Amino acid sequence: MRIGLLGTGPWARMAHAPALSGHGELDFVGVWGRRTAPTKELADSHGVRAYDEVDALLADVDAVAVALPPAIQADLAVRAAWAGCHLLLDKPLAPTVEQARAVVEAVEAAGVASVVFFTARFQSETETWVTEQAAVEGWFTGRAQWLGSVFSGDDSPFADSPWRREKGALWDVGPHALSVLLPVLGDARRVTAAAPGPGDTVHLVLDHVSGASSTLALSLTAPPAAAGAAVELRGTAGVTLLPESSESAVSAFGRAGDALLTAARTGQAHACDAGFGLRVSEILAEAEALLNGG
Repeated sequence: MRIGLLGTGPWARMAHAPALSGHGELDFVGVWGRRTAPTKELADSHGVRAYDEVDALLADVDAVAVALPPAIQADLAVRAAWAGCHLLLDKPLAPTVEQARAVVEAVEAAGVASVVFFTARFQSETETWVTEQAAVEGWFTGRAQWLGSVFSGDDSPFADSPWRREKGALWDVGPHALSVLLPVLGDARRVTAAAPGPGDTVHLVLDHVSGASSTLALSLTAPPAAAGAAVELRGTAGVTLLPESSESAVSAFGRAGDALLTAARTGQAHACDAGFGLRVSEILAEAEALLNGG
């Protein structure tokens, strides 16, 4: 499968491009970015073509990986789907429900495959744990803490990200927490509470279709010494904790590429497809409305 990369920012350089370049079944064709110099630099470093026009890249590939701000990703994902390209997208799928729904509608109408890269879900340890816990009955409650220090540390490559400053932890790390909780506890019937904390920190309470409840603490402004992620489940089977993963983002993104290949070949939707990305956006938008007094 010939694949192109849309985006040249830190995440594209750290994860997307290395994973695509090293993937055994994906033919990394080229890069398109919004700025000429970074596009050429990234393309040259991986020995692929730098594209000046996004439509030229779409015409040359079977699929695209997207590493762009959510609003731009959503618009280009629709464009790529209508060009017949399978989609390897990043979270969040879009910053609004309307834009996320437009991506899903384009994917369905064009008949292309889609995978949204929730990093933790594509780490082998997490994937195994989620699968095992989803088969267990009787979960009573779940707790997820996803605490970053993007805006409180000194060396985060994402500190200057405008969309992260605008949307905060809710939309940046919230998708990670939901991608782990929802497959185990079931869809969220509603967000029952949402409250702000220090900085961009938010606290959510979810009511799940299984009857379980969960709490989420999300932040990009935690002190560096307090940063980290933890998920705990409690139920009739006892207590279980999400195991720590040593798998790199590059390796995890490679597994997302595998998932896209499988979905494209079989026609079977992946669990983390655009439809799941839409559902995550709907839950985040509901929480955002509560936080804004809606």
